[in-house]
Amino acid sequence: MRVDDSTLDADTAKPGSKYDRLIAAARSDTPALTVVAHPCDATSLRGALEARDEGLIVPILVGPRPRILEVAQAEGLDLDGIEIVDAPHSHASAAEAVKLIREGRGELLMKGSLHTDELMREVAASATGLRTERRISHVFIMDVPGHAETLFITDAAINIFPDVDAKRDIVQNAVDLWTGIGLGVPRVAILSAVETVTTKIPSTMEAAALCKMADRGQITGALVDGPLAFDNAISPEAASIKGIKSPVAGRAQILVVPDLEAGNMLAKNLTFLSHADAAGIVLGARVPIILTSRADTVRTRLASCAVAALYAVARRGVASVAAV
Repeated sequence: MRVDDSTLDADTAKPGSKYDRLIAAARSDTPALTVVAHPCDATSLRGALEARDEGLIVPILVGPRPRILEVAQAEGLDLDGIEIVDAPHSHASAAEAVKLIREGRGELLMKGSLHTDELMREVAASATGLRTERRISHVFIMDVPGHAETLFITDAAINIFPDVDAKRDIVQNAVDLWTGIGLGVPRVAILSAVETVTTKIPSTMEAAALCKMADRGQITGALVDGPLAFDNAISPEAASIKGIKSPVAGRAQILVVPDLEAGNMLAKNLTFLSHADAAGIVLGARVPIILTSRADTVRTRLASCAVAALYAVARRGVASVAAV
């Protein structure tokens, strides 16, 4: 299903409005079978069950059965009909959840109340994990009040100082997600501090290389431009003042940051100063991974599940075509 992000006027863009459309689109498809690793606190267990109740996912809970049942009873949560795979502790939960995905038991992996590093260590394990030929990366799906379109920010959570080859995968992962959930052909801005290429700022050189990769078909499915400073990427007025003529400048939808530090600060600035919501998905593994935080709102958790579920539907179609 295509999700139309362009019909919302910037003046009427309200918190959660873009997420509402993603959630509604995901409800219309078959819920994605989702392995939930260690949902052993009220927030993570409730998040999985709320996504189930919204028709987004069908959860399989992996963790200490007595603890999961105890949390459900304390919170008044209904586990009727939900499969629980027993695992003694968080490390075992992560390993068992990844094993279930490898066995084809789920289309999505969802983080529960364990540390992100603990889950990703199992995902990235060379022999038993979920690695592919792609670099694993993270995408924030941002709903920014007053901004008409959904913004993707990548990578602000996994790759600390990625080189050009890693950034190629980071860009392609984000592009594939954007197109896969039905948002059309994205406009991708490779961010730096300035819009000119200079050896004094390495990220401008990397941006130029990524743009040439797009020209040569090493990055596909998107319009890519850079280097662009943040204002020139999202503000048509700023791009016009600088005289930048580009289909991306001033209208970017995917923002590719120079490194994790810059991306993390950008995403948190938008979250805490602009009151944006930030859903999160990890890509590049065998299945999309839903990363949620204890600080996430209900709407943000549902949006993360909705985006992952929409992408799972798109991947089902690709798998069906490949099997023919």
